Amino acid sequence: MMPVALASTSAVAYGVSDYLGGVASRRARALRVVSISYPVSIGLVALAAVIAGGSPGVVGLAWGLASGVASGVAVWTFYVALSRGPMSVISPITAVLAAAGPLAFGLAAGERPGTEAVVGMAVALVATVLASMEGEPGSSVQHGRLTRQLLILSIVSGLAFAAFFVLLARVPAGQGLWPVVASRVGATTILITAALAVGESFRFSRRLIAVGSVIALFDAVANGAFYFAAQSGMLSLVSVIAALYPAFTVALAVTHGGERLRPVQMVGLALAAVAIVLLARA
Repeated sequence: MMPVALASTSAVAYGVSDYLGGVASRRARALRVVSISYPVSIGLVALAAVIAGGSPGVVGLAWGLASGVASGVAVWTFYVALSRGPMSVISPITAVLAAAGPLAFGLAAGERPGTEAVVGMAVALVATVLASMEGEPGSSVQHGRLTRQLLILSIVSGLAFAAFFVLLARVPAGQGLWPVVASRVGATTILITAALAVGESFRFSRRLIAVGSVIALFDAVANGAFYFAAQSGMLSLVSVIAALYPAFTVALAVTHGGERLRPVQMVGLALAAVAIVLLARA
């Protein structure tokens, strides 16, 4: 039950972070937003790591750093794809790969969830895809169509998100939160490098700094919760729950952003609730 609760917390926090990031990106480019939120998240997780204790080792820190690099690549390629192609196609591709990759890895590593858990995982995968389908396919001239290059970027992003989950779950027990600190360092390094490469401005308004700091808080909670979920439960189970974060992003967009819920997303949200109940009982 505890791994499911932690993974659900991770999904909620990822969803809130994603929603706030999307709102902030309407006023500033995405790389500007993460240029604030990711460095701040390092400080927040480091503070939590000092309080939590633990004895970090080279292996644990290495796994954490590697997961962060994967996370940075995932976010970078995802933003590039979204800026050039249809979100209604790119988001589901990325989401299903992010969920299915760790699931396949966990099963291949010998994890054997029960029948109810397997059903819950299958429902969660479908829910993730449906909840992340935003906008009408082909309705946006600005975002164009899904080209081969954008398809590759979407696949790379999804696989990189999957690698983040898998690599962070490889950290040995007893390391405290220090591997998560290393993970945030790796991700921040990649994204700051990307921002520098495109000539992004690092002059931030007070409002953007404030919003970026709140995003960092939820991002830190999300990563920490998933880390502990993976430490205490099966990767195949906790990863598909954490990957349900688009459902919470969509829910916030409807309740606080004034957006209309598409029928397919309504089905996705309903299935997400069913999946969490099934997995909690497993």
